[in-house]
Amino acid sequence: MKSLKVIIAAVALSVMASAPFAQAQEKKGAMTPEQQIARIEQAVGSLTAAQKEKITAIFAKGREEMQQIPKEERKDKMGPMMKKQREQVSAVLTPDQRKKYEAMAKEGGGSGGGKKKKN
Repeated sequence: MKSLKVIIAAVALSVMASAPFAQAQEKKGAMTPEQQIARIEQAVGSLTAAQKEKITAIFAKGREEMQQIPKEERKDKMGPMMKKQREQVSAVLTPDQRKKYEAMAKEGGGSGGGKKKKN
């Protein structure tokens, strides 16, 4: 009886441990705000704390808006939403950072976390 409890506990723990991994795979390709900030910093250089805060808020708002759109409509509405988000992020940057950010976005590495375009 005691070994049965141990087996059940082990199975329960393994199921609980694998749940975050399964969720992460469902959202494959979606970048966290932290990853998006890191990617922007890699392209434009260091961001101030205020810039990071504003950009994180832009990404959070964009996620909320995207989640409110029915899945079947997201594909059509995603492009304009991403453009708006890039414009908002660009407005937070200095002129020098903005040039670098726009160059990154043209290469397909904009703030949306999408895949880079192949040449």
